[in-house]
Amino acid sequence: MASSAEAWRRRIEQRLRGLPEGANPGGALLENVVGVPSAELKALISSPCRDAAVLVGLIERSDGIHVLLTERAAHLADHPGQISFPGGRLMSADEDPIAAALREAEEEVGLVAREVEILGRLPPRLTGTGFAVTPVVGWVAPAFEARPDPAEVSLAFEVPVAHLLAPGILRQTTRERYGTRFIVYEYEYGPHRIWGATAAILRQFFEVINAKTI
Repeated sequence: MASSAEAWRRRIEQRLRGLPEGANPGGALLENVVGVPSAELKALISSPCRDAAVLVGLIERSDGIHVLLTERAAHLADHPGQISFPGGRLMSADEDPIAAALREAEEEVGLVAREVEILGRLPPRLTGTGFAVTPVVGWVAPAFEARPDPAEVSLAFEVPVAHLLAPGILRQTTRERYGTRFIVYEYEYGPHRIWGATAAILRQFFEVINAKTI
């Protein structure tokens, strides 16, 4: 009989495989709009966006499955100090979002491609900074130990999925940007506030795989 972690891994693969292709990156942003989107927001959605990818890394530990996150270095120009997944923009040498996510994970936390089994991708989502981010979901070898690059990452840490799925952990607020009010999601884990695109991707991931407990 398969372990609970193995069953969960198989379910993730199955659910991600069944997602439709060619999703509009701006669609996820519009889903979180409260009221009517402004002309400024519509212009952002219709404008060319920059492609990026992140790795949603899942690791089986003795107390269950964890997700790999980082705290961005404080000196970075974009989103300093925020909690994020390893990732970044696609470069000319990247074959696809999977290649970009794996490259960035190795650069940021020392996670090499042979330590990751790719399970699939979530649809790309547009961020408020104009990136179309594709979340790539990977199963990480349990022997992995993060080696953060201080030029990009101040901290790498793991959060138990069971914590993120616990009742009351996901909170919802609103924020105004581009002349439009948005629903914003956030999780807390110890001293860490996980919000913005990272929280939205986590929430979307759990919804797609229909995870309520683990």
